[in-house]
Amino acid sequence: MGAYRIRPQPPGNNSLIPTVIFTLLVANGLAFAAQNASREMFVTLLGSLALWPAGSEYFAPWQFVTYGFLHGDLTHLLFNMFTLWMFGRDIERFWGPRYFAIYYLVCVVGAGIVQLLVAMFQPEVYPTIGASGGVFGILLAYGLMFPNRQILLLIPPIPMKAKYLVILFGVLELMYGVTGMQPGVAHFAHLGGMLFGFLLIQYWRRAR
Repeated sequence: MGAYRIRPQPPGNNSLIPTVIFTLLVANGLAFAAQNASREMFVTLLGSLALWPAGSEYFAPWQFVTYGFLHGDLTHLLFNMFTLWMFGRDIERFWGPRYFAIYYLVCVVGAGIVQLLVAMFQPEVYPTIGASGGVFGILLAYGLMFPNRQILLLIPPIPMKAKYLVILFGVLELMYGVTGMQPGVAHFAHLGGMLFGFLLIQYWRRAR
C-alpha cells in the first residue's frame, strides 16, 4: 500500500504525541473548557462557531472549520481525541506535520460540506459540532496506509485488521445514517470526512 504514503519523513520522529496532534488535543481541550465556563459562553460559542445549516441566520463560512473544535460532552471529546491520537500518530510521523494538518482540515471541512447537503433535506434546524469528521478521515488513511495491522477492539474485545475495521465503520455509519437508528449523531458527516480524505489521497497520488 506504499502508493498511499505521501512524502515520508526521515526516521527519528518518534515522540509520543506528534506536533499537530498535540496542538489539536490542546485546542479541543481549551475549546471544551470555554464551552463549560458558563451558560452564556456555551450559547455564544454554539451560535458563532458550531456549523449551522446554510439557510440559517447563524451560518457563517468559518464554521466549516470551527465546528470541529466543539464537543457535546466529555465522552464525545475524549473518544474523538483518543481516536485521533491512537490512529493519527503513525500517519503524522510518516507524512510530517504539514501534510497531516492539511489532510485533517480537509476532512473536517469535507465532513461539514456533506452535513450541510444532508441538512437541506431535513426540516429541523440544528447545529453540528465535533471533530468526528476529521477523525474518520484519519481512520480511513490509517486503513489505507497500514491495512494489515491488527487492531484490538474494545467492544467486542477481538483483534481485527485495520482495513476491515475501516470497512466496518463505513458500513455502520451508512446504515445508521440511512435508517436513523442513532438520532442526534451526524453519521453522514463522518462518511464525508472519509470521502474527502480518500479524494485528497488520490489527488496526492496523482500529483506525485
